[in-house]
Amino acid sequence: MLEDGKILIGKSTKPEYLDLRLANRHGLITGATGTGKTVSLQVLAEGFSSAGVPVFAADIKGDLSGVAAPGTAKPPFVQRAKDIGIEYVPDRLPVVFWDLFGEQGHRVRATVSEMGPLLLSRLLDLNDTQEGVLNIAFRVADEQGLLLLDLKDLRALLQFIAENAQKLTAEYGNVSKASVGAIQRQLLVLENQKGEEFLGEPALQIGDLMRTDRDGRGVINILAADKLMNNPRLYATFLLWLMSELFEELPEVGDLDKPKLVFFFDEAHMLFDDAPRALLDAVERVVRLIRSKGVGVYFITQNPADVPESVLAQLGNRVQHALRAFTPRDQKAVRVAAETFRQNPAFNTEKAITELGVGEALVSMLEGKGVPSMVERTLIAPPSGQVGPIDSAARQQIIAASPLRGKYDQPIDQESAYELLAKRAHQAAAGQEAQSGGGLLDMIGSMFGTTRKKGETLSVGQTVAREVTRTVVNQTIGGLAAELGRVLGGQRGSSIGRAVVRGTLGGILKR
Repeated sequence: MLEDGKILIGKSTKPEYLDLRLANRHGLITGATGTGKTVSLQVLAEGFSSAGVPVFAADIKGDLSGVAAPGTAKPPFVQRAKDIGIEYVPDRLPVVFWDLFGEQGHRVRATVSEMGPLLLSRLLDLNDTQEGVLNIAFRVADEQGLLLLDLKDLRALLQFIAENAQKLTAEYGNVSKASVGAIQRQLLVLENQKGEEFLGEPALQIGDLMRTDRDGRGVINILAADKLMNNPRLYATFLLWLMSELFEELPEVGDLDKPKLVFFFDEAHMLFDDAPRALLDAVERVVRLIRSKGVGVYFITQNPADVPESVLAQLGNRVQHALRAFTPRDQKAVRVAAETFRQNPAFNTEKAITELGVGEALVSMLEGKGVPSMVERTLIAPPSGQVGPIDSAARQQIIAASPLRGKYDQPIDQESAYELLAKRAHQAAAGQEAQSGGGLLDMIGSMFGTTRKKGETLSVGQTVAREVTRTVVNQTIGGLAAELGRVLGGQRGSSIGRAVVRGTLGGILKR
């Protein structure tokens, strides 16, 4: 629910709001499975949409698709709204569905060049040496004007790198064929996991995620991620690419009255699991600086400890659902979660985290000059949309009516590295064939004046050489013809022999 530039989160001893002016300072939603994280996410997404702010959210279980259908007046929701002091009003929000595999939404693609060597190395799980070779490959592609759009472009480039490894080593450093082979094997693994469906054209245009409907409400872009979760590395790489693209493409705008776009990244720990230091640095830099582009980033995970401290420090708006402390490790996690809040003397934060019921959360939002408010035990407002997934028929109906229908559904294969390198190889092969086939005759012709232009006079040397050659050849023809005649038999064989020899050399000697 939206009130005077603020999104109503719920109620503690007072209403708890998220100030839209501070929504680009990022946020975090945490809690154990089944404690209500998705409902909190839905409440925030609906609030942003009602405020005219487009939203992008990864939908892991399919539950978030319910925002596309009006909610029902279930007694628990009606009672919760009454306890908070508001009226429960069902509503549906504008939604566009996306899917990397094109099954449950518009297909999402990115080109190999847009991914870049760092994210692609992460996706392929390359070591430092292999990543270095991949960087060289991208450098060669840039210098030679080779577009890298899809996997076949990258394969063709790697084959070119392997064939020219010695030359490239002298210019860029060690390029081993073994490293190239290792990268090619990882590309095959990626292809078997349907990763090639993500790499190609038409590439996603960031502007299509920043749309509003005719009523001025922000479109909620939902990425179907239930199947994508079977490949966590592809999921994480896609989200990191999306943040990087936003950071690079959007202009600096400073602090606005409301964000231009808000991202919700569910299962956020997958972004950071086993990530190399360079990648973590890149994520931290993007999260720290992207707020000045008017973009808010909200991570959803089970525990704050899933997020690196350098990133966690940038997340000012917090919603903490219940955590269970059954083991010493769980108890430590609860303690860490409690320490991330500005403490409230009215209750014990660490104890409260373990006692929260479904629909309750500890909430601390930025206020005033960006200072976190004291943590409050809050009853979360019920969402206006349906809680739970919509059925397949309803989803397909929304996809069919989408303003983006047909824009991304069919792949485009324009001339790029694969075609250009194939053309070069064909031209090189044709040149070698021409050189090997005509070299001898051209050499003889140049010696005896047979390559002269029509009407051109022979030099004295060429004339003498030509007459000597005629004499030698004429004498030789008789011997060759006789030998062929002996083999073929009789006078007829001799005639055939002379014809063959003369036909072979006549083109030269008659010029």
